[in-house]
Amino acid sequence: MAKPLVVSIPHNLGQAEAMRRLHGGMSGLKSQFGDKVASIDETWDGNRMDFRVGAMGQNVSGHLEVMQDQVRVEVQLPWILAMVAEKAKGFIQKQGTLLLEKK
Repeated sequence: MAKPLVVSIPHNLGQAEAMRRLHGGMSGLKSQFGDKVASIDETWDGNRMDFRVGAMGQNVSGHLEVMQDQVRVEVQLPWILAMVAEKAKGFIQKQGTLLLEKK
């Protein structure tokens, strides 16, 4: 199995506000990228969200942990997507930052 892709997204919102902004954020991605995303499931337990995304015939799973000053995202990419891990890292960083910036 490939090494997980880990992305840290810094913020200055505090944990509670960052969590508020991220709740339901995955469904927003579904509406934004609906033609490429088949399914999105997210489950929250405290400050941790476990997620599973079906995209481009592949399943991607992972979790994120919301901390006081950052969000740490860990994603298990299937081997076919692991080849583009650096692009995926940039995409996760950008989308996470956009979700946190929304009021």
